[in-house]
Amino acid sequence: MTTFIFDVLKDLHKNNQNLSELTFVLPSKRAGLFLKHQLSKVVEQTIFSPNIISIEEFVEDLSELKNSTNTELLFEFYSTYIKLTKPNEADTFESFSKWAQILLQDFNEIDRYLIPQKNIFDYLSAIQDLNHWSLENNKTEFVKNYLSFWNKLHNYYIQFTQQLINKKIGYQGLIYREAVNNLEAYIQENSKKQHVFLGFNALNTSEETIIQKLLENNLAKTYWDIDAVFINNQKHDAALFTRQHKNNWSFFKNKPFNWITTNYSEEKNISVFGIPKNIGQAKYIGSLLNNLQKDNQSLQNTAVVLGDENLLIPVLNSLPQAIEALNITMGFPLKSIPIASLFESLFHLHKLPSSTFYYKDVINIISHQFIRPLFHTNEVDVATKIIETVDSNNLVYLTAERLKQLAGNSIHIIDLLFSNWDQSVNNALKNCSQLIILIKDYLDNEKTSNLLSLEYLFRFNELFNELSRLNTAYHHIKDISTLYSVYKELLSSETLDFQGEPLQGLQVMGMLESRVLDFETVIISSVNEGILPSGKTNNSFIPFDVKIENNLPTYKEKDAVYTYHFYRLLQRAKKVYILYNTEADILTGGEKSRFITQLELEGIHNIDHQIIAPQVPVIETSLNTVEKTNSVLSELKKVAQKGFSPSSLTNYIRNPIDFYYQKVLKIKEHDNVEETVAANTLGTVVHNTLEDFYKPLIGTFISVEIIKELKTNIVKTVTHHFTDVYKEGDITKGKNLIIFEIAKRYVSNFLDLEIDDLKAGNQIKIIAIEANNNVAIDIPELDFPVIITGKVDRVDEYNGVTRIVDYKTGKVEQNSVEIIDWESITTDYSKYSKSFQVLTYVYMMHVSNQIQLPVEAGIISFKNLSKGFLKFSKKDKAGAYAKKDALITQETLDHFYKELKHLVLEICNLNIPFIEKEV
Repeated sequence: MTTFIFDVLKDLHKNNQNLSELTFVLPSKRAGLFLKHQLSKVVEQTIFSPNIISIEEFVEDLSELKNSTNTELLFEFYSTYIKLTKPNEADTFESFSKWAQILLQDFNEIDRYLIPQKNIFDYLSAIQDLNHWSLENNKTEFVKNYLSFWNKLHNYYIQFTQQLINKKIGYQGLIYREAVNNLEAYIQENSKKQHVFLGFNALNTSEETIIQKLLENNLAKTYWDIDAVFINNQKHDAALFTRQHKNNWSFFKNKPFNWITTNYSEEKNISVFGIPKNIGQAKYIGSLLNNLQKDNQSLQNTAVVLGDENLLIPVLNSLPQAIEALNITMGFPLKSIPIASLFESLFHLHKLPSSTFYYKDVINIISHQFIRPLFHTNEVDVATKIIETVDSNNLVYLTAERLKQLAGNSIHIIDLLFSNWDQSVNNALKNCSQLIILIKDYLDNEKTSNLLSLEYLFRFNELFNELSRLNTAYHHIKDISTLYSVYKELLSSETLDFQGEPLQGLQVMGMLESRVLDFETVIISSVNEGILPSGKTNNSFIPFDVKIENNLPTYKEKDAVYTYHFYRLLQRAKKVYILYNTEADILTGGEKSRFITQLELEGIHNIDHQIIAPQVPVIETSLNTVEKTNSVLSELKKVAQKGFSPSSLTNYIRNPIDFYYQKVLKIKEHDNVEETVAANTLGTVVHNTLEDFYKPLIGTFISVEIIKELKTNIVKTVTHHFTDVYKEGDITKGKNLIIFEIAKRYVSNFLDLEIDDLKAGNQIKIIAIEANNNVAIDIPELDFPVIITGKVDRVDEYNGVTRIVDYKTGKVEQNSVEIIDWESITTDYSKYSKSFQVLTYVYMMHVSNQIQLPVEAGIISFKNLSKGFLKFSKKDKAGAYAKKDALITQETLDHFYKELKHLVLEICNLNIPFIEKEV
C-alpha cells in the first residue's frame, strides 16, 4: 500500500521539484512527522530537509500574532467588557465567563470566514429589537439592558480585537483575518518561495483566500485527497468541500485538479460489529488486536481510531500484553488524573465562606491517596486518628481549630487544607502550590518509583502557576468560587501528553489526528449518531438562518467534515473494523451511525455485519461455607469460656457466618458518624435513663408519688445520656431534635403506664435492674466449660408474681414471644429470637438462684406500650384459639435447656461447618 503522502512526494520528485526549497503546509503537526519519514523513501541522496509546518503555524507566521489560550482570552475580553459596561450593570467574571465563551466562538467564526463584522452584529441587534417590538412602550429595565447588550456587540468586538492586536496575540479567527490582511506583503517578500498544500478538505474563507492567492501567483501547489466515488456522486458529503473548491476556484478552470484517486473501489475486508456499551467496544478492540497478532500480522501499519476519546483508558487497559510498540497521539485529560479529585474537593469545600466543614468533605480530603501519607509522623497515622475521633464523637461539622487539636505535629498540613484560605484567592493558590511541593517531597523520599505521580504533580504545578499569572495580570478573580470556575475551565482543556515513537507500532488516535495519514488496518470505535457524526449542536448566539445568509458553517458542514475523515480512513485501507454501541444513549451517542447504513447501501464492498454479545460466564451462586479447624475450635473454646450472650446465640441462629466473623475472626462493624441518631443509640439512651430512675428503687414497692417524682427528671436525665452516648452530635435541630423528643416521650409514656398500673391497684416491687448474669451450663459432651452471660433489664414482682422484663424501643407484637414447638426456637430467627432471648434470661437467673420458679418473662415494647407487658407463652397449637401457658416452670426450662444445649453443641462441633443462610 502506498500512502497519500508518498504519492505526493513521488509526484513532486518526478516533476524535478527541489524538495529542500519547498514549504510543505499540512493540516496537522503529526502529518509533518510522517512526511519527513516518507522523504527517505523517495529521495535516494542526502538533502536538506524542507520546511514542514502545520496550517496553524503558517497562518501565525503570516499574521505576526501568537495564538492565546481560551482562558487568557476570557480575561482579556472581560477587561474590554468592564471598560464598556457601567459598573452597576456589569456581570461578575464568573457569570460573564458562561456567555462569553459562546461569544468568543462566534467572534472566531466571523473572523475565520471574513464576515463584515458590523453588518452581522447590526443584523443580530435588529433581530432582538424585532423580537421585542411589542414591548416598545413599556420595556422593563431588564429588557432595555438586554437590548443594550446586543447593541454593544460590535463595540465589544472592535475594542477586544484591537486590544489583542496591540499585545501581538489573538484567537484563531483573528489570526486568520490578520493573515489575510498581510497576504499581499508576504507575497511580495517571498516571490520565489514555493508552497505545497496537501491533504486539506474543509477550508474556511481565510484559508481559501490565502491558498487561492498563492496559487494565482504561482507560489503554491495543492494536492487534494479525494476518491472518484465521492466526487462524482453529487450527494456524497465526503466530497462536499472538495467539489466546491473544484467548481468555484477560478484557478482550476484551466489547471489540473490534483488528485482524484480510485483507491476506495479496490477490494477491502470491511467488518461492522455492534457491541453493547462502550466498555464492550474497548474489550473487543483488544480481542481484534490479539487476533491480528495471532495471524502474524504486524501492527506497524495499524491504527485504532477512537470516535469517542473517552474510550482511551478502557482501550489501553484492554490492549494485549504482547504489543511492544505503541504510540498514542491523544492526551490524557488532566481532569481524569487522580490528583484532580483532591483539588476538586478542596475548591468544593472552600467555594462558599464558612467557619465549619462537613465531616464527609473533611474525611474525603484527608483520606485522599496523595494527602493521607503526609499525615504519617513518627509512625503515627494522624489521618486515622482524626477519622476515628470524628466517628466516635459523632462530629458532623468541624472547625479548623478542632482539626488542629487532633493533628498533633501535622498542623501545617491542616493549615494548607482548611484554615489558610479565608476566601482569599492568593492564599488559595499559594496553598495549592505548597501542597504540590509537600506531595513531591514525600514522593521523592519514597523508595518505590513514582515517575507518573511526579508527572501529574508537574502538570498541576504548571496549571496553578498559570492561574497565579492570570490573576496577577488581570485581577479579575475576586473569590474562591470564581477561582474554582476558572480552574475548571483550564482543567478541561489541559492534557497530559503521552510520549512514544510516532512512526512505530500500533497507533491510537482520535478522528482528527488521522488527517492525511493512511493505514492498512483500521479499527474505528463509537460509530454512532451523535459521535460520528456529532449531529446538531447550536452553541452560538448566531441564529441558523443568519449563518446560512452569511455562509457560516452549520451542523451540515460539520457533519460533512466527519464524513470526509471517516471515508478517507477507508480509502487505502485493506482491513477495516467498524464498531458501534448497540445500546442507544442520548448522553453518549444514539443509534448506529448513518455512515454504516451508507456503506451498506453503496453496494461497493461486501460488509460483514455482526452483533457481538459479550461472553458472560454463568456464576453459580453458592452459600459461603467455612469449615471448622482446630484453630477455629480453639477460638470457640475461648468464646465459650468468656461467655455466650443471648444476642450472640441468636446471631448464630440468624446466620452462622455472621457469628463466625464477629466471634471467631473478631471483625467488628465500623462505627460511622451518626448524622441522624441511630435506633440502637435511641435504645441505649432510653435503657440508661430507666436504669438511673429505677436502680435506687431496688427492693422497694414503687408508688404513684415516686413515679411522678421521676417524671420531673426526664429532660435532665435523657439529655445527660444523649450527651454521653451521642458524644458531640447535635440534638438541637432537625431529625435529631425529633428523636430527642421521642426519647423523652418513650420514657414519659412508660412511666405513665406504671402510674396507670399502680392506680389500678397492682403492686409492683423492683427486685433487680440491669442485673448481670454469668452462669455455667452443664454440657457433659464438651471437655471445656461453657458460660452464658447477659444483662437483664428489669426483674420485678407484680402482684406476687416474679417477672423478667426486657425493654425494646422497637415495635414487638404478642406473637413474637409465643412458641408452638421447642425445636423451632433455635432454627427460626425471625419468629422466635425474642422468645429465645427472654428464656435465656430466665434460665441464667434460675441457675444462679436469683429467682424461684414459676415466673413470667416477656417484653415491654415502647412502640406498642398500649399492649403492656407482652408475656412469653407456650401454645399447644397454631391459631387464635390455642391454649397458652404463660407461666415458666421447671418443665419449661428443661425443654429450653435441651434446645440450648443442642445449639451450643452445634456451634462447638468440629464436623459442622459455619454455613451461610439466605437472608
